[in-house]
Amino acid sequence: SSLTGESKPQRRTAEPITDGHPLDIANLAFAGTTVLSGHGQGVVFATGLNTEFGKIAHLTTTVQSGLSPLQQEIVKVTHVVAGLSLAMGLVFFTIGVGMGLGFWTSAIFGIGIIVANVPEGLLPTVTLALAMGSQRMAARKALIKHLASVETLGCTTVICTDKTGTLTENRMRLDKLYVDDLVVESREGCLFTRNRLISAAEAERWRPLFDAMVHCNNAKRTRRPDGRSQASGDPTETALLEFAADHGLLHRPPLQRMGELPFDADRKRMTTLHWSEGRLLAFTKGAPESVLPRCTMQQGSSVATELTPDGRKKILAQSQGFAQQAYRVLAVAMRDVERGVEELDADSLEQGLTFLGLVAMMDPPHREVPEAIRTCRKAGIRVVMITGDHPLTALAIARKIGLAPESLVTEPGRFVPVIEGAQVDTFSDEQLRRLLTPTAPGEPDPVFARMAPRHKMRIVSVLKEMREVVAVTGDGVNDAPALKMADIGIAMGVAGTDVAKETASMILLDDNFATIVNAVEEGRAVFMNIRKFMTYVLASNVPEVVPYLAYGLGSIPLALTVPQILAVDLGTDMVPALALAAERPQGGVMDEPPRPRTERLLSRDVLVRAYGFLGLIEAGIAMGGFFLYLHSQGWTWGAPLDWNSPLYKEATTVTFAGIVAAQTANVFACRSDRISAFRLGWLSNPLILVGVTVELSILFIMTYSPVGHLVLGTASLPAWIFGPLTLGAIALLLADHLKKVVGGRLRARDTVHAS
Repeated sequence: SSLTGESKPQRRTAEPITDGHPLDIANLAFAGTTVLSGHGQGVVFATGLNTEFGKIAHLTTTVQSGLSPLQQEIVKVTHVVAGLSLAMGLVFFTIGVGMGLGFWTSAIFGIGIIVANVPEGLLPTVTLALAMGSQRMAARKALIKHLASVETLGCTTVICTDKTGTLTENRMRLDKLYVDDLVVESREGCLFTRNRLISAAEAERWRPLFDAMVHCNNAKRTRRPDGRSQASGDPTETALLEFAADHGLLHRPPLQRMGELPFDADRKRMTTLHWSEGRLLAFTKGAPESVLPRCTMQQGSSVATELTPDGRKKILAQSQGFAQQAYRVLAVAMRDVERGVEELDADSLEQGLTFLGLVAMMDPPHREVPEAIRTCRKAGIRVVMITGDHPLTALAIARKIGLAPESLVTEPGRFVPVIEGAQVDTFSDEQLRRLLTPTAPGEPDPVFARMAPRHKMRIVSVLKEMREVVAVTGDGVNDAPALKMADIGIAMGVAGTDVAKETASMILLDDNFATIVNAVEEGRAVFMNIRKFMTYVLASNVPEVVPYLAYGLGSIPLALTVPQILAVDLGTDMVPALALAAERPQGGVMDEPPRPRTERLLSRDVLVRAYGFLGLIEAGIAMGGFFLYLHSQGWTWGAPLDWNSPLYKEATTVTFAGIVAAQTANVFACRSDRISAFRLGWLSNPLILVGVTVELSILFIMTYSPVGHLVLGTASLPAWIFGPLTLGAIALLLADHLKKVVGGRLRARDTVHAS
């Protein structure tokens, strides 16, 4: 299974076979796979990179994984910001020289513009935001190996998922019985027929069937470290034993086993012999087409009756019905043995059987998966199943979880639900691209079955060429190439191989598809949070730039020094920005489609809000405080101001304090670009309060400590000046609230008109 993804053991034979792909040839055994039963001798003809494992390893090493979408965006942002900052610095340096400010004054002017425009705290804040996002994902059972993958999930447009262990529980479970001409369903430890609960007394008449399921069985119940018991052994036999335990059928002492005819791939049956109340019983289970021809009687409600041709047809029809629903079907029978065991062989022992019933079992989907699939569709994420399993099994699971429609559309040119690996080999890239392109919104994607590693890798490659952001899940060695090629590879933490875990960017600790959806939600929140603190950080650039513009173009005393700019960017802004990075996903984050690849991290809306609205208000608060303080101390417009004078240092400290005060209000405003801070709740993110406390503490230290005076050129301020600055911060919050209220009403009106 680690090579092919098949959930069933594959029979090996020594018969000569020359045609087909090596993985499909039954006379080859592969390095790294497990022998479940049987023995034999083989000739080694390939080692190392020439084995199927080696070929996959080589395929994996040749795959080049590029930058993640977030990494690409960060590169673009840094290039844009650096280019603009340098260009503005050079332009204003040239203007200063042309205005006769002198070389050094113009240099200070240009350098100040550059420093004020570069958000020095952006990259460490992004890194810490991703780290905090990965912590939240780990709490939701998704372990991130590469930080950049945190946000990649948020812009995922297609999830290529394995079936076994991801969509399903990776264990067989008995779902249905056919006994006494009734289809009986097993739900939550109870039996139902036609939605009617079957009592324990009523089910007692099927005791022979239950005894056969328990005793013609080599699975064992073992004790787990937590004290609970579980069955171990062949998956089919384990399912039978678990069913018996769930329905209270193990309370009787087991019958003494006297012999066994083990399962054989040619006979497709298994028989065991047991003593029961002085008589010897034979219990047989196996494929219906193998067991039913050897049955002459059929167990009824109380007595066995002759198995008629019509009864035989009815049983076979029910077996085929179960098989079409992708159930694994076993027929169960028994007989009394009259002669000694040593005189019997398989042919004579497995004759004259009494048919007891059919059992139908399946590896069931995780309960959370159907809802997770619906969430993906609502969020604009396509889900494509790619499995090595049988097409019928893949289709049945796809129907159960809502990936495939109940009715199959098979007319020429219309949607075909299941594509096999052999068909993919015949498709050109253009044909595969058309197959993977939905023809209409909500159109179900094809289900891919019997897929080899090369097929899965090719599908992922074509999807990426279609500009999709692709996440791939897998657990086997065969999944490694596709996991590495994907934008984000997701390995199974419980059932996954070490190769898959090493190749993947994320590991599911519970092997559950629903966990991926939770991680996507967190990934989207991370991108939104990065935008929030980018808005927060960039907004402070405006009040940092304005003093230099006023100084260079208006002959106004320089209201802010370069060290004070750095103190804001790398000091007071850092912790509140991290608090924004810790914002939980807000309602509706999974109700919108993934962000398109063309959408920039530093978008027009972010720039307009940061520079054109919040930043201008902050600049008004900071410069207003600067002039208010100078005026209160007797300074008049146009009067010279010595840079070393106490008044100048106090005035620049007021500008610095004004920016910090405005940023304490701005951090609440930036928690959402649509919801007012007054509606979000002041205590819903406690880290915001911690960030504001740290920010104000740093301001106090820088304003009133000798170290701050020495390093930043600040000076102690009278208490009254903080009153106007506080009013300015409140005005910023009110302006942001008003803007969001008006914007919300306009959006609601546009929605009504559109509908």
